[in-house]
Amino acid sequence: MTVHVDGIVAIVLFYMVILIVGLWAAWKSKNSPTLGTMDRSEAIMIGGRDIGLLVGGFTMTATWVGGGYINGTAEAVYVPGYGLAWAQAPFGYALSLVVGGLFFAKPMRSRGYVTMLDPFQQIYGKRMGGLLFIPALLGEIFWSAAVLSALGATLSVIVDINIQLSVIISAVIAIFYTLVGGLYSVAYTDVVQLFCIFVGLWISIPFAMLNPAVTDIAITANHEVYQAPWIGTIDQKDILIWMDNFLLLMLGGIPWQVYFQRVLSASSATYAQVLSFLAAFGCIVMAIPSVLIGAIGASTDWNQTSYGLPDPKSENKTDMILPIVLQHLCPSYISFFGLGAVSAAVMSSADSSILSASSMFARNIYHLAFRQEATDNEIVWVMRITIFLFGGAATAMALLANSIYGLWFLSSDLVYVIIFPQLISVLFVKGTNTYGSIAGYIIGFLLRISGGEPYLHMDPFICYPGCYLEHSFGADPVYVQRFPFKTMSMLFSFLGNLGVSYLAKHLFESGILPPKFDFLDSVVSQHSKENMDKTLLVNHDNITLSELVRVNPKRSASVNTFTNKEAFEDTEPIPKFSKSEND
Repeated sequence: MTVHVDGIVAIVLFYMVILIVGLWAAWKSKNSPTLGTMDRSEAIMIGGRDIGLLVGGFTMTATWVGGGYINGTAEAVYVPGYGLAWAQAPFGYALSLVVGGLFFAKPMRSRGYVTMLDPFQQIYGKRMGGLLFIPALLGEIFWSAAVLSALGATLSVIVDINIQLSVIISAVIAIFYTLVGGLYSVAYTDVVQLFCIFVGLWISIPFAMLNPAVTDIAITANHEVYQAPWIGTIDQKDILIWMDNFLLLMLGGIPWQVYFQRVLSASSATYAQVLSFLAAFGCIVMAIPSVLIGAIGASTDWNQTSYGLPDPKSENKTDMILPIVLQHLCPSYISFFGLGAVSAAVMSSADSSILSASSMFARNIYHLAFRQEATDNEIVWVMRITIFLFGGAATAMALLANSIYGLWFLSSDLVYVIIFPQLISVLFVKGTNTYGSIAGYIIGFLLRISGGEPYLHMDPFICYPGCYLEHSFGADPVYVQRFPFKTMSMLFSFLGNLGVSYLAKHLFESGILPPKFDFLDSVVSQHSKENMDKTLLVNHDNITLSELVRVNPKRSASVNTFTNKEAFEDTEPIPKFSKSEND
């Protein structure tokens, strides 16, 4: 195996620049005037809530435009029979950011939450918050593993260095500057990384297109030359599964801590919305070079290149098509620019996900659920330890990854089916409670598992209409569902939450069940220790206390329910304190 010294030098220089920027951002955060107004732990999590439009727009875009994004999009366009029609992620995640900005960013930011799990613990209690942390954590780790896997594949192709070594080194660097500077380091390095992605990929495209082995992509878009046209088609029998996957990306892309961390770090609720819209535009723009590279790969006579035959699809290397195009269709000095782009993409997403997971654990699990008396310094150290542990877990998974695009979809599954309907319930639905939340969680999980998972070679318990055997996932055929069972699971999870919540409310209000059977203290005894005190979740200067009014135990059968009114208001809530709220 030949190691390309020029490529190694390019990577080392790039990593040094990222480290310098990350350390500078850490120094900047320690000298920020906002640091004195909030705890150090919150400053690490949400950057002092003073992230501006420019840096905020870059960091939110870079969070989605990771290694999985650019490699996975190129892979989808290149794979024969799929093509651009099945490269759903750019449009799916862009629409996800638009929907998030329109409906979710304002209520979350205006109430002054610190993490995505805050409203769940506020309404459903600390135990339910712990359960919802599980799919949120798995989603972040899957996402980080996908992008780290993308980097390993790229480095192994272009620089010919060991995949395991390249993944580990990249993960260590990302973990290091995240440990030092928190969100400040992540945000400012994202600016550099996004610039590298844009420049690196666009520089490579003209050289690849003009290679003598490449046929005009305008011709191969609609005519079969070396393989099926790269525009792709959607067969009528696959329309439902296409819609299911698209909804998973669009709606399942909203309830992520990595997204809400940027929303909650914005200086105002309006800025949080604008950041979402800017990032949606950035996602579309940044997908264009990946689409072109996938099209170039589908338009290449590989026998005329240094790659030779069999071609990448025949060797089951479709997930590496982007680095293969850079390596074999571009001059070496150009391919190294592209290598820097992929490295930048990976680190910009991996560091964000690792920080998000550690933020949720340190605040919502360790602090609010187990040690409410924990000091700020203690919370900071818990964050640092979990950044290291979660980063290590993502790195381990990256070394076992099979398909980048498959991991990408899988990372949204649990979030879409379980967390998304719960987020709608706590923000916009009147009267849901912990009983309904548990029921919705179980229903969504069981229905999702019942459909199986081809990428894990897990056979379904239920074969929905259109279920068939697929042979492209390895040596053994697996069942694939054409029925949109993921969206069905999400809807039933939401309806289960509503149904059980209102049933429990009716049973206690009507006197059918006495208050002593409210063992979760979520209907009658809303003032109990199980419900998190709102003052622990947010500061008084940016949230009203009306949602969790202290409710005295009722001697009669009636009980008041809360209403999330400010989620629908255009103005930010003004703190209100009254005697009745504190009696």
